[in-house]
Amino acid sequence: KDMLRKLESRSWSILTNNLTITEKKLIEKLNIAGLSFEESFARSYPEASLSAHILGFVGKDETGVQIGYFGLEGYYNRELSGRVGFEKEEKDAVGNPLLIGKFRRLTGRDGRDLTLHLERGVQYLVEAELKDALIRYGASAGEVIVMDPTTGGILAMASLPNYQGDRFIYSDTSLYKNPSIANTYEPGSTFKVLVIASAFNEGVLDESDRCDICAGPLGIDKYHIKTWNGVYRPGATPEDIIVHSDNTGMVWIQRKLGGERLVDYIKRFGFDSKTGIDLQEEVAPPFRSRWSEVDFATASFGQGIAVTSIQMIRAVAAIANGGKLLEPHIVKSVSGDGTEVTISPKIVSQVISPEAALRTKKLMIASVDRGEAQWTKLKGYRVAGKTGTAQIAVDGHYDQEKTIASYVGFAPADNPRFVMLVKLKEPTSSPWGSETAAPLFFRIAKKLLLHYNILPDFKP
Repeated sequence: KDMLRKLESRSWSILTNNLTITEKKLIEKLNIAGLSFEESFARSYPEASLSAHILGFVGKDETGVQIGYFGLEGYYNRELSGRVGFEKEEKDAVGNPLLIGKFRRLTGRDGRDLTLHLERGVQYLVEAELKDALIRYGASAGEVIVMDPTTGGILAMASLPNYQGDRFIYSDTSLYKNPSIANTYEPGSTFKVLVIASAFNEGVLDESDRCDICAGPLGIDKYHIKTWNGVYRPGATPEDIIVHSDNTGMVWIQRKLGGERLVDYIKRFGFDSKTGIDLQEEVAPPFRSRWSEVDFATASFGQGIAVTSIQMIRAVAAIANGGKLLEPHIVKSVSGDGTEVTISPKIVSQVISPEAALRTKKLMIASVDRGEAQWTKLKGYRVAGKTGTAQIAVDGHYDQEKTIASYVGFAPADNPRFVMLVKLKEPTSSPWGSETAAPLFFRIAKKLLLHYNILPDFKP
């Protein structure tokens, strides 16, 4: 009805926007009197939905001006938009410029170009593997991030479900935000490696130490800390604890570290603030202001603490690179007007010593070789990693049937080319990270090692 009203009106009005060439030709065949078309520029997304959450999209604001939303489009909107030029001058009645009239000119400027750390081939294989994993494991959503641990450059970042940039208006608006930077979750057992690294760094933990509270469930106030499988290992070493993902053992390590120092290291690893990644809509999870004994205990195995995926992979990258906490980046350089500005790697802090990082790495290698997911490991390559399974909090309590299955690690372990985080939401084939996220991690890792022409560390 609104369209008919506009067609019947004698006044000029806009009927619709963003027609394709095909649609324009079909309308022209109708030979409607008084109908005209106006060309406009539009952002093209030739790869369809590939990298959608990284790129964002271009829409219009309330005044009709094109503007970038979300991702790189939103974060770098000013650089990408450029500037429209114009000339203003006074003329006489017949259109000739007045010699003493006012004249003003503003030279237009093209938008700048962004060169990304992102590798198209890596992004494509990551999205393809993630899509397959959602079907294979019956997960409702998933994420994969691949980072260069030496620079903080993001080599791939995929989240599903996603949307198509040039058809965003037909997508669910909840899909616009990038889950890897805008959604929080409890990291579960992947967090254990950071607590152990902190204890090593403080000099309160040695590989030969043996747990004296690992013989059974541990009571704290009205709560009972148990192992995930009901198996207890009296006298467990730090390696045993990480290999078997022992929650009671982690409480023992946390107590050696101390509550205040635990919170301090959680902050040092960057979990109380944004990472500073150059994407729009990053959030900083809420951070607890008061901590009880049970809060310290559960945080040691990644429960009761909220993180984002980008925070988690950045923290683990510090173990891979010798203890340096880096600011993650999508963009490598910005160029335009004959100039190029390179974005150099930014070291936020030396969060742990190289020695503490190396000692933690060795335990992560043992976790791959001897842990619950050892059946997924790659032949001939030394990989450092850790599984995670966290129950999802629903209405103030944990749902036993819904989990976040995750895996984080890096390869090759001795000279890491990449660090990767894999996360699957609510897998139905199995709730465990060792049976869902871990095999996805190693399928992608195998292809990445081939992609980067990295030879095996040893003969299997």
